[in-house]
Amino acid sequence: MKYLYALFLAICLSLGSANAQPYLFVFLNTNPNKPVLPKEQVDSIMAGHMANIGRLAKEGKLLIAGPFYDGGGIFVLATASKDTAWEWLRTDPGVRANRWNIELLPYHPRRGGVCPVGEQYTMTTYQFVRYTVAEGVSGEQVRKAWETHERHLRTFSPADSVVAEGMLGGEESAIFIYRGEPREAFIKADPALGENHLRATLREIFIARGSFCEK
Repeated sequence: MKYLYALFLAICLSLGSANAQPYLFVFLNTNPNKPVLPKEQVDSIMAGHMANIGRLAKEGKLLIAGPFYDGGGIFVLATASKDTAWEWLRTDPGVRANRWNIELLPYHPRRGGVCPVGEQYTMTTYQFVRYTVAEGVSGEQVRKAWETHERHLRTFSPADSVVAEGMLGGEESAIFIYRGEPREAFIKADPALGENHLRATLREIFIARGSFCEK
C-alpha cells in the first residue's frame, strides 16, 4: 500500500476522446522473482514509474491506470499494437527493472467505456473480477461458456452498481467491475464456473472515479 495513493497523483491527465477504439488492457502482475533491491533503489524506480505514468497520460497514450490492493495493477493504452505498447511500456523504470510480469490483451468494452478523467478526479475502490477460460476447455465449449456467463451477469442486482464489463483478447478472458462489497456468492454461482469452463479471480482495485465512463 506504500505507493497506493501516490500512484495516482499524475495519472489520466489526457482529455482525449472517451471511447476511441481500439485499446490494449495491460495487467502489471507482481513478479514473484523480481530482483531484491535496496530500498533507496526501489524508491527511485517507483518515483520514475510515477513520472512516466504522468508523461504517458499527458501524451494521450495511457488512458486508465490503477493498482490492486494486493499488488500489481492495470493500464489501458490507446493502441491496438502490442509493438507500440511495448515501446511505451519500456519507458517505465519499473517495467525495465522487472517489477511486474506484463500481460497485454485487446480490450472490448461491452458495458462502460474508457474515459480519461482529466486533472480533477476522486479516487474510489471497486470490485474487479477477471474471468479466464479453464485449462482444457476449447472450441464450442468456450463459446457456450461465455454465453452462459453473460446471461448470469445480466442478473446482477442492483444493475446500476455495474461499472464496466468487457472481453479481453478474443475469447481468452473477460473483466467485470462493480461497486460495493465483494459478492463472492454471486461470482461463484455463475453456471460457467460450476461447469468448470471458466475460472474467476476477485480483487479490489483503487482507481479514479469515471475511468470507465461510469456516473
